Amino acid sequence: MTVAIMQPYFFPYIGYWQLINAVDTFVIYDDVNYINKGYINRNSILVNGKSQQFTIELMGASQNKLINEIEVGNNLKKLLKTIEMSYKKAPYFDIVFPAIEDVLSQKENNLAKFIGYSIQKISNYLEIGTNFIYSSDIEKDNSLKAQDKILDICQKLNANNYINAIGGQELYDKKRFQEQSIVLNFLKTQLVEYKQYKNEFVPYLSIIDILMFNSIADVKDMLKRYELI
Repeated sequence: MTVAIMQPYFFPYIGYWQLINAVDTFVIYDDVNYINKGYINRNSILVNGKSQQFTIELMGASQNKLINEIEVGNNLKKLLKTIEMSYKKAPYFDIVFPAIEDVLSQKENNLAKFIGYSIQKISNYLEIGTNFIYSSDIEKDNSLKAQDKILDICQKLNANNYINAIGGQELYDKKRFQEQSIVLNFLKTQLVEYKQYKNEFVPYLSIIDILMFNSIADVKDMLKRYELI
């Protein structure tokens, strides 16, 4: 079984979805510490032809708390309006916006579950059949840290292949995984370009941008544009 383990990111860029699509089971890593100014509760969309960051307001956010111990704040309606105004003339707005609205209208306050729902909602829209599980639901040794904790989760899930985002190359050792009969790969995303209105292409935006300007079939093709290292 092929597994990936990632912190829950809010409407992340295409590489995150390539990782989801490449594995059998995707573990939403919700029982690790929240990281300030990371991508857990923020990303970027296209506003007036330029990249603009958006952020979910949080209640009691702290790097001393686990992700699943933090609650979502009160700016979701404002964020939804910003997305609507930015993309209402995009070719796939009428299809995509209801899914975005559904995510941002949730009654769920727990940050991990809130983002977890958004991940599964977009995966369903893209017809990705990956199985999702929260790391907090896995019986494991929570005293372990970093690579050792990842290895423990992989063993509990009987994984024989673990795929991580390319940024993890300095964090994980292929030899350590091999000793546990697990193949370690890193996913390197290729630059994906597409038409955004009439402006010069702005790369590395949220999946929201990609969905607004591309059909499901085209996005499925984009999900294959990577290499495993």
